[in-house]
Amino acid sequence: MTNTREILEKVGTFTSWEVEEFERHVKYRVLQKNETLLQEGEVCKAFFYLLKGSIYQFKQEEISEVVIDLHLHNEWVFNQQSLIDQSPSSTTIKAYCKAEVLELTLEKFHELCGLQQSFLQFAKILNPAFQRTHIFDNSLNPVERYDFIKKSKPNLVTSFPVKMIASYLKIAPETLSRVRAKP
Repeated sequence: MTNTREILEKVGTFTSWEVEEFERHVKYRVLQKNETLLQEGEVCKAFFYLLKGSIYQFKQEEISEVVIDLHLHNEWVFNQQSLIDQSPSSTTIKAYCKAEVLELTLEKFHELCGLQQSFLQFAKILNPAFQRTHIFDNSLNPVERYDFIKKSKPNLVTSFPVKMIASYLKIAPETLSRVRAKP
């Protein structure tokens, strides 16, 4: 399993005691391919840290899945709006392949914050993702969008199929194929 201290250092500064408390409050889970972490309509009640594998978040529309986000190892995964508002999720979060996660429920998170205020540093992971805003602020053309994810998440382009990446980038799969074919 990944070093818990390394996970927490991405969030803030924690003592050895705090790391041990975090370890006691999280649950290790193995997800099979296509296993759902959060179903559309359910309320998000946990943060998930992706240790291995890949996960995607999508919205079901008529006959297809519209990909909202793609996640690889060492990323936090949750539906931000549902978690913060405790409202039904408008998206589904599902394992693309076999995955391993640490689950920190909202209840356990509140317990940690009650034990030690340093856990309030987790607010950093709740901030809206700059990356997604940058990709979809409509100022980037398809080539620039693809180049941006290649630079910011290089393993993404080899971990998911063209159709899913195209959906994530909000471009047609044929357009993405042409973009990828360019030197």
